[in-house]
Amino acid sequence: MRRVLVTRPAQDAAQWVADLQAQGIAAEALPLIAITASPSNQAALQAARERLAHPPAFYRAVMFVSGNAVEHFFESNHAPALTGKALAALETRAWTPGPGTARALLQRGVPAECIDGPAPDAAQFDSEALWARVAPQVRPGDRVLVVRGASAGEPPGLGQGRDWLAARIHAAGGQVDFVVAYERGAPAFDAPQQALARRAAHDGTLWLFSSSEAIAHLGRALPGQDWAAAHALATHPRIAQAARTAGFGCVSECKPALADVAAFIKSCP
Repeated sequence: MRRVLVTRPAQDAAQWVADLQAQGIAAEALPLIAITASPSNQAALQAARERLAHPPAFYRAVMFVSGNAVEHFFESNHAPALTGKALAALETRAWTPGPGTARALLQRGVPAECIDGPAPDAAQFDSEALWARVAPQVRPGDRVLVVRGASAGEPPGLGQGRDWLAARIHAAGGQVDFVVAYERGAPAFDAPQQALARRAAHDGTLWLFSSSEAIAHLGRALPGQDWAAAHALATHPRIAQAARTAGFGCVSECKPALADVAAFIKSCP
């Protein structure tokens, strides 16, 4: 069975490595996205917390783009009055793009009956799959808060007007607010990590990608590296295309759920 490199941010990667290893898969973490707090956006983030912490309900729903969005939004030292149960008491729905984010919400005390996301057997875990489940909730005049990350150095408003989910909400008569909870940046490889990455470019290792941004960071970390002999497993068609563009010689796709990823890996010769 192939060795697998999990390229998610460190905290997410650690959980995935543990879950894959529990299934007998030789998994190792090589985080390709660094997650940091976003000091420049703290005022807006705190204002959003306060709007949610006190009745009446200001938002119909809060969409958390990732588990990291959940963790940074519910930081106890910043939001002492805001808990998952308080969110539920305000009758505000919690939207997620996939099961990892839903798990983070459950860990923060949000009741399962208040969380909406794609079906467990959905073909993809993304905004499109989420919207298929939550579209009937949005009524004219409703507001939705999107808690997201931003690439380091990205202006706070970049991309908001072009966001696919926001466009759907606007079309339904709703309004969307965005708040940046954390920043995504490139990792700083140490010497062992660089050596690991270069070996994995040609030794049959399976690179597990869940982000196109991670692939871009890898290219910048190892300029000039030949990826023609490298194998990538992507959890979304857009990510698969990014891997092909980066030069990966073999690119496969599978559904993003852990069970599907594990089954694919076990099927590899």
